[in-house]
Amino acid sequence: MRTAAILVFFTLANLVFANNSKTASDLNTAANASYLSPLEKEIIYEINLLRSNPAKYAKKYIAPLARHYKKNIFYYPNDTPIITQEGVEALHECVRELKKATPQPILYPSEALTKAAADHSNDQSKTGKTGHVGNDNSDIKIRIERYGKWKVRIAENISYGNSSARQIVIFLLIDDNVESRGHRLNLLYPDYNLIGVSTNTHPVYSTMCVMDFAGGIVENN
Repeated sequence: MRTAAILVFFTLANLVFANNSKTASDLNTAANASYLSPLEKEIIYEINLLRSNPAKYAKKYIAPLARHYKKNIFYYPNDTPIITQEGVEALHECVRELKKATPQPILYPSEALTKAAADHSNDQSKTGKTGHVGNDNSDIKIRIERYGKWKVRIAENISYGNSSARQIVIFLLIDDNVESRGHRLNLLYPDYNLIGVSTNTHPVYSTMCVMDFAGGIVENN
């Protein structure tokens, strides 16, 4: 049986309200963002699908995955088995919390935030490192402030080893072995209106995705 190394997830933070009438077109806020790849656009759509109705998302997309656990090994459909720390209980806890969660504003893509996210993904695609500190010692605040002045609040999620938009979002929501569930909190935090996404290859985990969130940003001229 092949098993993947434990996926590593990190979070910086302790990190228009959507409703059931939102259409796929409404949620696809990144459709015309030419600076994003198809996968990056799909990730933003997936996050908006979650934020528009967390309870429905949990019931439809997360709860059915419980049958794919065997003890602490998660046999995610059509992917390499993953060794988890908490087993299926982390999934059950996630579903319970999402069923109680309130819908949040959908997110819109930001080119400045995407550039900041790309700086980090490009760096780690070369170095093979993980975490929020760049090879130049930059953190999310430094990277975002290269491209604009942010408002309200910022945060960053990073995932490693996931191959699809839905898998990226679901694994960050489950947040196995992350006591604070910080990635989940970032995905559902009400103050965020903008997001930047950058996907890349990674020497150790094959793939990676950086998401930068902000309440707003005034881009540099």
